[in-house]
Amino acid sequence: MATYRKSRMWAPEGFFECEGRGLEWLGEAHAQGGPRVVDVYGWGKDHLDIERVDACSPTPKAAHEFGAALAHMHDAGAAHFGSAPAGYEGTCYFGPLQDPVPMTTGAWDDPATYYAEGRLLPMVELGIARGELTKADLELTQRVVDALPDLLGRAAADKPARVHGDLWSGNVMWTADSGQCEAVLIDPAAHGGHREEDLAMLHLFGMSYLTEILDGYQSVHPLKAGWQERTTLWQLYPIAGHCVFFGGGYVSEYRAMCRSLLK
Repeated sequence: MATYRKSRMWAPEGFFECEGRGLEWLGEAHAQGGPRVVDVYGWGKDHLDIERVDACSPTPKAAHEFGAALAHMHDAGAAHFGSAPAGYEGTCYFGPLQDPVPMTTGAWDDPATYYAEGRLLPMVELGIARGELTKADLELTQRVVDALPDLLGRAAADKPARVHGDLWSGNVMWTADSGQCEAVLIDPAAHGGHREEDLAMLHLFGMSYLTEILDGYQSVHPLKAGWQERTTLWQLYPIAGHCVFFGGGYVSEYRAMCRSLLK
């Protein structure tokens, strides 16, 4: 199998090990019906060696099958909300290769506390430190945090899922290397999280055959009532991250999303 080397000089400590172990952890679910994940061949301080995949165009059938497989991967579970990938004890990361930021890990037992303490508040505080967000944004975020029990609804009872963590369309490759079109996952920010996080990320920047993906997902694991209305809630974290990475229009978008949740 051909090898692809992902590399960066002076990468943050543990960055490539975290990604490699994340891929392996997600890949463990394949035996339980989870999606294909690129094989990992090894890593070092400045690189990660993974399987090279030949791309193809997705099909409705492959999309439906991917949705079902994604549900199985989530069902493989995690010890806690905020858990790092199995076998990894360092800092986890979220964001682009050239500017990843630490992603808080922990052992939260409920999604509301996890999402507040492990995701939203640390990212907004980082945005303030970088001069992209303000204390008013932190206050606005705190209002969302205070409303989380109501905003989460029945999803507040969900158990920790094994999530990809950065599942936008660019991290779902489609390949026919096996003889038929299938999805293969790359570039995770894997952790124990809420299954709706990954689904919200699929919505964020557009995804081919999203309806078929969701139909496949629900055929394996029906989502709790109101999941469509919670999509914006789970998108707050990646959009706050985009405020940190890029600033600009993402700041006004983040504020508008928070206000829409508080109406």
